[in-house]
Amino acid sequence: MSDSTSSHLTSRMAKLNPFSRTTRKVDDEDAGEVIDDSTVAGGGHGARESDITKHRLRVSHALRSYLVKQNVLSEEDAGLDNDNPHQLTGPLHALLSKPHINVPSYVTDRSHPLPEYFISSSHNTYLLAHQLYGTSSADAYRTALNTGSRCVEIDAWDNEDNQDEPKVTHGYTLVSNVPFRAVCETIRDVIDQEAGQSASQPGYRAAPILLSLENHCDAHGQLRLVDIMKEVWADRLLSKAFRQKGHAEQQGTGEQVTLEELGSKIVLIVEYHFPSESESDEEENSSSDEDEEVKLARKAYNEKKKAAPTIIIPELAELGVYAQSVKPRDNSWYGEVGLKDGPHHHLINVSETGLRAHMPAANDKIARHNARHLMRVYPKGTRISSRNLKPVQFWGIGAQVCALNWQTFGASIQLNEALFSGTDGYVLKPAALRAGGSGTLNSGKRKILRLHVAGASDVPVPEGREPDDIKPYLTCKLYHPDIEEDDAPKRKTAHYRQHKLGLLHRGENPPPTDPVWGETLEWEYEDNELVFLRMLVKSDDSFAINPIFAVAAVRLLYVPEGWSFIRMLDLKGRETKCSLLVKFEIVDAI
Repeated sequence: MSDSTSSHLTSRMAKLNPFSRTTRKVDDEDAGEVIDDSTVAGGGHGARESDITKHRLRVSHALRSYLVKQNVLSEEDAGLDNDNPHQLTGPLHALLSKPHINVPSYVTDRSHPLPEYFISSSHNTYLLAHQLYGTSSADAYRTALNTGSRCVEIDAWDNEDNQDEPKVTHGYTLVSNVPFRAVCETIRDVIDQEAGQSASQPGYRAAPILLSLENHCDAHGQLRLVDIMKEVWADRLLSKAFRQKGHAEQQGTGEQVTLEELGSKIVLIVEYHFPSESESDEEENSSSDEDEEVKLARKAYNEKKKAAPTIIIPELAELGVYAQSVKPRDNSWYGEVGLKDGPHHHLINVSETGLRAHMPAANDKIARHNARHLMRVYPKGTRISSRNLKPVQFWGIGAQVCALNWQTFGASIQLNEALFSGTDGYVLKPAALRAGGSGTLNSGKRKILRLHVAGASDVPVPEGREPDDIKPYLTCKLYHPDIEEDDAPKRKTAHYRQHKLGLLHRGENPPPTDPVWGETLEWEYEDNELVFLRMLVKSDDSFAINPIFAVAAVRLLYVPEGWSFIRMLDLKGRETKCSLLVKFEIVDAI
């Protein structure tokens, strides 16, 4: 036996060692990788829909044969006699180019009041990674906006080194800071770029940007925030109401501003403080993982605020034209009377923990509140590693702004992509969650989803792995507003293995990177317009965590009839060359 052969066998045997540290299999299917400027997905940006690189995709011979057996294509149309997998016939190219989602036109109708939309939203937008010791960057705003976010967050603080130039950072942490002015300039540049696209690209419409301003500045610092925003953004900033005084909107009795009226303006969300406001939410943001110095600094800050509550100066307050952020003192906001002593255009700003305390008992009441008023839900303070809140249940009660940590392309961001894919970052809510709706999404019917899974082409293999060693399978989770997301029902195919003795195998015998499963996965669920399916291509690795190779998620409302190819993404939210051939079948349960 040669040395190279012996070394190879030793390496293979080591992988089978049952006593190695990798024997404990703990899959983390929520995990994603840190995004960068090559990321194209996250908030449903139209770049995925206008992709011009589909010619790079191929369809394996085995999947062409599968389409022939399913009577989708003839042998000639499938190009079975063509040995070049990159050469596509016209019908095969048309099928490969068919969008895997079909967003109904009413979903992107802009004629409704602002509270009747879901808004693709980012939390702590300035951070590039970890919530406690990451890096702040103005470029993070460009990445979030370019990948579909329409609501971004700025944490503004006084700058001890220059009182006239406030900074953006995560307070009392090891996070670096960036000038507030630089953030404003980056947002301005994105708006100008989008304006150019609107002028040159038919069908493209720039959408407004909501800006959640978390103010930690004193009066002088707030005045500087106002001056800088007006200087940098000029008429891009919405600074006054669209309708003149005397209209019902100004009197507090009429409809809110419509999305269409906002155009592509920057719409500021400004804090509104009640007299003697509780500081419970400040303390909730504290994390057990903070070091003692951070905890002491936060405690001193909270005590200072209690002694002298933060006052928003009039010049800043008046910029919150259509959204004033309040942290509720009691439960009146979703009651019959409504929010006590609050501004007309209030936005309920609440942590996921604070909101869950009212769920599911008050779901219908909260949904009816959210039909007419804005709500922003942000991650609990212990999510320091940029993990995310689970948005589907909050969307299910009409929360417009589910602020997600945009730093990694994990499960929640993938679901966000599914909701907003094919849109401009604003999605009209189902009728039950709009003004006059019941607040209840379930129709009372039960549905069955059958996912017919053919196979995939060009499964991406990470560096350090041998293509012949992978055993790919497809695993899928169904997400529903009434189901705890950790309990989302999962179905999976068997893993695919190529027959090594090809001469003794009849029929197609593609390599592991072109698996054919030919299975049907099935779920039964309560009919609901906010149901999602998340699909992962993984490898069934013995004695190790099963790695994720490619991901995709879809809103069932958007899926088309018939067979379609889904362009798969990697864990950074980048398009891969991998395509998954599936057919969605949704029928009434008997």
